Amino acid sequence: MVNAGGFTGLPGGVAVSHLSVYDWPADDGVCGGTPHMHLTCSEAYVVTGGRGAVQTLTTSGYEVTPLAPGTVAWFTPGTIHRLVNEDELRITVLMQNSGLPEAGDAVLTLPPKYLADPETYAAVTRIPAHAPEEERERIARTRRDLALEGYRRLRESTGPEPLAAFHRAAAALVRPRLSEWRERWQAGAQAAAAATGEQLDRLEKGDVTHLTEAVVRAELPSEYGKFGMCGRLNVYPGP
Repeated sequence: MVNAGGFTGLPGGVAVSHLSVYDWPADDGVCGGTPHMHLTCSEAYVVTGGRGAVQTLTTSGYEVTPLAPGTVAWFTPGTIHRLVNEDELRITVLMQNSGLPEAGDAVLTLPPKYLADPETYAAVTRIPAHAPEEERERIARTRRDLALEGYRRLRESTGPEPLAAFHRAAAALVRPRLSEWRERWQAGAQAAAAATGEQLDRLEKGDVTHLTEAVVRAELPSEYGKFGMCGRLNVYPGP
C-alpha cells in the first residue's frame, strides 16, 4: 500500500465494513450482537439507518449510547461493547489498523472456562467459511448467547477483579498472534504516518515530486452478508 508518493491505502490505515446488526432476540429480550472487546484497536460507528444503541462496559462502568442515523460513536481498546438493534440498525464501521478488529483483535466475553487457551476458545467461536448457511447462523447465534452469559456476569459483578481477570485472559489468548498484528500495523497505520512525515519533509525543501505520483482507487466489497460478531457484514479486501 506504499508507493514513492506515499501510502495508498484508506486514510490513516483504517478499514471499512457495512454492518446490518442482528435482529435475533436474546434471552433478555434484547435483539443484537455479540459482546466483545478489542485489545489494540479503536473502532467507530457511522450510523446510516435504523435505530438502536451500543452498550459499553469499561473500568469506568456501564453506559448505553443511543444510535440513530447521523450518529458517529467511537471507543478505544478495552471497551466491551454490545450492539442493540431496535429497528433495522445499519452501520458503517471504521476500524483501526487496516481492519484488525475483524482479523483477530477481538475477544468475546465468554464465561471464564472458555477463555483458558486458544484451542478451547476457537472451538466455540469459529464459524467454518464453507458450512451451509443454516449451520453458520446456528454457530453465530450460539456463540452470541454464550458471550452474553459471560457479559452479564461482568456487568453484575462487584469490584474490579472480574473485569481485570477478563483483560488478562484476553491478552493471553491473543499473545501468539501479536507478531502478525505488528506486521499489519507496520504496513498500515505506521506506514501511513511515515508517508505524511516524508511528504512534509519534502514540502519544506520545495520538493513537490510526490504530487506527480497521485493515485485513485475504488473497491466493491469482497464478501456480502458474512456472519460477523455483531451482524451481517459486507467486507472489503484486506491489506
